Amino acid sequence: MATVGGAQVPNPGVSVVRGKAQRELVPRTAHADLADRPAGFDPVSILEAQAEGRLEDLLTLRYERMAADEFSFLRGAAAIMAADLSFGPSTDLTVQLCGDAHLSNFGVFMSPERRLVFDINDFDETHPGPFEWDLKRLAASVAVAGSDLHLSRGEQERAAIGSVRSYREAIRRFARAPTLDVWYAHLDVESALQELAGSLSDEATRHTQGVLERARSRHARHAYEKLVVQTDEGPRIRSDPPLLVPMRELAEPVNAATAYGLLVDVLRGYESTLPLDRRHLLHQFTPIDAARKVVGVGSVGTRCFAVLLLGRDGDDPFFLQIKEAAASVLEPYLGASKFATAGQRVVVGQQLIQATPDPFLGWLDAPDETGSDRQFYVRQLFDGKASAEVSSFTASLLGSYAQVCGWTLARAHARSGDRFAISTYLGKSDAFDRAIASFALAYVARNRSDHTALTDAIASGRVAATET
Repeated sequence: MATVGGAQVPNPGVSVVRGKAQRELVPRTAHADLADRPAGFDPVSILEAQAEGRLEDLLTLRYERMAADEFSFLRGAAAIMAADLSFGPSTDLTVQLCGDAHLSNFGVFMSPERRLVFDINDFDETHPGPFEWDLKRLAASVAVAGSDLHLSRGEQERAAIGSVRSYREAIRRFARAPTLDVWYAHLDVESALQELAGSLSDEATRHTQGVLERARSRHARHAYEKLVVQTDEGPRIRSDPPLLVPMRELAEPVNAATAYGLLVDVLRGYESTLPLDRRHLLHQFTPIDAARKVVGVGSVGTRCFAVLLLGRDGDDPFFLQIKEAAASVLEPYLGASKFATAGQRVVVGQQLIQATPDPFLGWLDAPDETGSDRQFYVRQLFDGKASAEVSSFTASLLGSYAQVCGWTLARAHARSGDRFAISTYLGKSDAFDRAIASFALAYVARNRSDHTALTDAIASGRVAATET
């Protein structure tokens, strides 16, 4: 290897050798198999274990949302799938995993430059691990979504193959690209649509435009009109229990000064994790009110709060989300996080994975309603975020969307992992694509069985779900 001034010149050839070696240790076709579970494995027990430390009054809502259909169950069952992945073959090609890379955890949001971009948008489970764990979860979600849409097995398989092929081809291109080009690569939705004008079907165009319109409408002013009411004390977040419960209704009454002081203390703890320029920007907003907010499927029961702040005046609203962070569901199998708090783990993971991370990302520790310490991370709320309505997809839309998600996941992995080794491991053929698709189709049946186990547990009274 050549040297410059005593330093070795980087040589991707070393990574190529590593990728080829991994093929010998973990053949690509080995990923087709869905490993058997140990005797006595109970998926509902895993969900029950996750309930520890969560808000009991919201657990019934979590089970209701997971029981709604098989795709919803998969969304909330990241811990179950993490166990399944640990039973199977794994490479040592490590990246910063999303940890929960299902279809609905990709979406549109506003970049700091105020452009709509498409990226991964959930990082609660992020953790370093084998690159294929994210791919298997993505492909499984594609197949399960296809099953819920009553698509044929062949259509499910083609969509799953498409997501993996898109990943494989993208990681190959990223392996050839300069490092800074990889780091700054992102999918600008509006520019992409202009380039694709005329090549999309009318159906795909209508669906895409619908997502973009929802994203453009989800800004602070719209949120203010939706979530805030005017009171004698000024603007306050409206009450809509159990989905939105103002702080003033959560505990025994406290005077306004005490409640405001608690809110200010929380924000002071968070702002210490921001760069100085962001702190300066945050100080231009005055905290007004906060409310507990229910979000997602798997996250239901964890503590999450929406915070209303005002800037210039009452017509200049800004919202932050403060969300509880716990250990990643991957940690029991891939090792404990190296970060001091789970909130920091989520923030750093997002900054590694996303091309344009939220400038207000930060973390803090704060006591819960019992005085116990909890860990949180903070980001903007209602900043052009929108996800596709997977339940309305056709076979064609599912296939196209899966490919976009595959490209996006490849870009995320190329930022944090050895893109040369991963590309070499995957190769030019479709052997890996078909193996992962076989895994995904097998996971449809397993997920269906687990979903039935939950609905049976609800019917028997083992776990309680909100009545609908």
